[in-house]
Amino acid sequence: MNKVYYLKTCSTCVRILKTLNLPSGFILQDIKTEEITVKQLDEMKALAGSYEALFSKRAKLYKEMGLKDMSLSEKDYKQYILEHYTFLSRPVILANNQIFIGNSAKTVEAAKKAIHE
Repeated sequence: MNKVYYLKTCSTCVRILKTLNLPSGFILQDIKTEEITVKQLDEMKALAGSYEALFSKRAKLYKEMGLKDMSLSEKDYKQYILEHYTFLSRPVILANNQIFIGNSAKTVEAAKKAIHE
């Protein structure tokens, strides 16, 4: 499945989507209006290797809730991502059975390559 999990209110996500020049077969899911399901998160984890890899430690809530001072388990990461969209590192791009997480230039360039191969 070719899909992008993103926030349409996030200027970085919108900019990345423009640079990716996605083919018409891609599905876009705004995670604020259409919550991530357990099944979707499990599919992402299968490709990423862990829930922690999908978890954003840059989210404001991460600091506000004091999570940075706690030792979180995989179960915790999963729970927090499902509870609030802000904990998913964005965007998450699924292309040709590969996963690309986050907005680093290197990640976006690798995603672009995978999409247009």
